[in-house]
Amino acid sequence: MISWWLFLMAGAASWMLTGFLRRYALAKNLIDIPNERSSHSLPTPRGGGAAIVASFLAALLILNQFDLIFTPVFLALWGAGFTVAATGFVDDHAHIAARWRLLVHFCAAVWGLYWLGGFPPLTAFGYWLDLGWLGYVCAAVYIVWLLNLYNFMDGIDGLAGIEAVTICCSGALMVWLVAPDTSAWMPPLLLAAAVLGFLFWNFPPARIFMGDAGSGFLGIMLALLSVQAAWIDSRLLWVWLILLGVFIVDATVTLSRRVFRGEKFYQAHRSHAYQYASRVWGAHRPVTLAIAAINVFWLLPVASLVGLNKVDGAVGLMVAYLPLVGLAYRYKAGDRLAQTGLAERID
Repeated sequence: MISWWLFLMAGAASWMLTGFLRRYALAKNLIDIPNERSSHSLPTPRGGGAAIVASFLAALLILNQFDLIFTPVFLALWGAGFTVAATGFVDDHAHIAARWRLLVHFCAAVWGLYWLGGFPPLTAFGYWLDLGWLGYVCAAVYIVWLLNLYNFMDGIDGLAGIEAVTICCSGALMVWLVAPDTSAWMPPLLLAAAVLGFLFWNFPPARIFMGDAGSGFLGIMLALLSVQAAWIDSRLLWVWLILLGVFIVDATVTLSRRVFRGEKFYQAHRSHAYQYASRVWGAHRPVTLAIAAINVFWLLPVASLVGLNKVDGAVGLMVAYLPLVGLAYRYKAGDRLAQTGLAERID
């Protein structure tokens, strides 16, 4: 009973805080001004993601107080999440050099892995894989990559919020189905509730943007929740990776093609597949809703087959990702020349 009240409180608190942050951003002129690399056309307040951070971290404190979350998991999520969010908040107000942000991200990843117990052994194609110390390194890179790609993918109205809600709800469902005797499904569902409160203000047309504090926080939370799930059952890591497929594929294909072309991949751009799609369709809402539909009607069924041990995790991942790679190429992910040509024709 406490848990359901807590979900409602987290969503309501996030909704109210986002409204307050919108007024604060307008008063302090914290406005995202459109430029040639933007996907929006109107000046919009930013920094609303801090409401997600505050609501979720407060809810975690209550979960820990009532012994509904293991203390090491609480410390992993709270410490890493607060560190990344605080860095993003400062960066939203005064620029921090990329190398220092990256250092903080790796420190947060190491902190989270330490309290979660590192990276668990996995099964792939029927084989048991224990990577040892190499697993820790790979896990840290995975966490930092997911953190940053979530920031890259937060580029049109409602997308990062819809992605978090659908993944967290789906992930919580799969954890509950695989391990119904644990309360490990509660943190992702609480995170979904906190994001829903913010999404009320961010759904197209957005009245406030998330900002780096929110997007980085969501990225590292989803990464750590996936590692925690893997400790419950190794199948669940594959489940979370499948559910994250849209963001992982778009960001990875885009980055790979930019690097291959010798472009400065770390510079701001708008050559992701979802950005191209929003220009083709002429609006953000169809793209955001289409990605939500992909998550629910394609990725969740495939993830369910893996979670229920009907399909091998690695096989399920390849099946789930193959059409997503096709969509990424169909919508010119990382193809700056094609995307520039479309933008010029539209203009």
